[in-house]
Amino acid sequence: MKRAIALFVLAIAIIASVPAQAPVVPGLGNKKITINLWTHEDPNRSIIEKKYIAEFMAANPNITVNYNTYPSNRIFEALTTAFAGKQGPEIFNVSIGNAVSFIDNGRVSPVDYKALGLKGPVDLEAMYLPGMLNAVERDGDYYGLPLEITNMCLYVNRKMLKEVGIDPDKEWPKTWEDLISLSEKIVKREGQIITRRGFDFRYDAYTNLFIPMVEQLGGEYVSKDGKKAIIGDEAWLKALQWMKELGPAGKNLGSPTYTAARTAFDKNDGTVAMSFSGLYQEARMKASNPNFYNSKDWMVVPFPQWKDSKKKVTANYSAHYYMVNAESDKLVQQASWMLVGWMLSHGEEYLEKVAIIQPTKKLIESPIYKSMPYSDVFAKDFENAKIVYVGKASARLSTLLSETIQNVMVGGVDPKVALEKLRKSAQEALDSAD
Repeated sequence: MKRAIALFVLAIAIIASVPAQAPVVPGLGNKKITINLWTHEDPNRSIIEKKYIAEFMAANPNITVNYNTYPSNRIFEALTTAFAGKQGPEIFNVSIGNAVSFIDNGRVSPVDYKALGLKGPVDLEAMYLPGMLNAVERDGDYYGLPLEITNMCLYVNRKMLKEVGIDPDKEWPKTWEDLISLSEKIVKREGQIITRRGFDFRYDAYTNLFIPMVEQLGGEYVSKDGKKAIIGDEAWLKALQWMKELGPAGKNLGSPTYTAARTAFDKNDGTVAMSFSGLYQEARMKASNPNFYNSKDWMVVPFPQWKDSKKKVTANYSAHYYMVNAESDKLVQQASWMLVGWMLSHGEEYLEKVAIIQPTKKLIESPIYKSMPYSDVFAKDFENAKIVYVGKASARLSTLLSETIQNVMVGGVDPKVALEKLRKSAQEALDSAD
């Protein structure tokens, strides 16, 4: 009876996204277990997750949870090394592009539906927006629970646009061409060194941002059947030429060598007028610069399109999933899924305090989501977004894309030459992944 009540309470908490008492793991008795949890670093998220973990351990005194964070660009490597040595953590959180290899290599246990108070996969599907679990589905089972989804829109400093005679309410950048022309009006330099950027790209998110530029023009990175790399040369060349114009080899409006645009934007120090980021950026801005956050000097506008776009495509969204190590014993797996469920049952607090979105139907319809500044812009853009490419070669393809764009922007490589090299390398990556 005690187990049934605990699971029922947890299920209600997950579905309703309201706090409840932390669940008690049935069958634990006097056994002592340790759960190591690895996640990418986010100071604001760490605060609330450590609180949930403390509550879970208080309800289960024989369970010790070690919470470890890693930089986003290091956690995949750390996990790969750990699993190779059979030292993988009991719970881990990784982006979907990197999660695929762990799922397909048998490192991840299927979701323990009973541990979450659910009857099976159909109940889990019903909680989430359509398609949010597809990337972690294998043969009718699911192998992860979404911590967050992230699509990106354009943050605009209204004051900086006004300073150069641009009316942000009427002349905000709607196209990629606008971004270049507005940047040319705003940019300042000392010699070749940029001291004020109108816009700069997000150089850690090419698969999120650059691929949609190509897709708007009818191109693709990988064919729909997953067999061929680089579809639509004209689209690719136009997008690569745009990147070249933006960078030092072109009009010298931005570069990956400068402080990340989204970080500089939040400072409101006059160095960056426009940058890409997700809804979570609002929480970071609120924490680092509350005066700017509470002002009317910024806004968020939809993802730009080309003037001659063939179809509307917005930023690809990325997703992070919490997963459980399949090599752990069954009791540890059960406890781990219960802990994950307990943490994720606080969807509104994740949104309010960290501004990250769990793609549950309940949360998207909640007053707190609808009350966040410009959440409607992100929600509308999401209607024309899809998840970043997920496949066995996704990590390699992302690296190749980054190298190609930076060679064009900074190295001045001709887009045609760069595209041919990318085509060959990307095709090799696809072929070797089969």
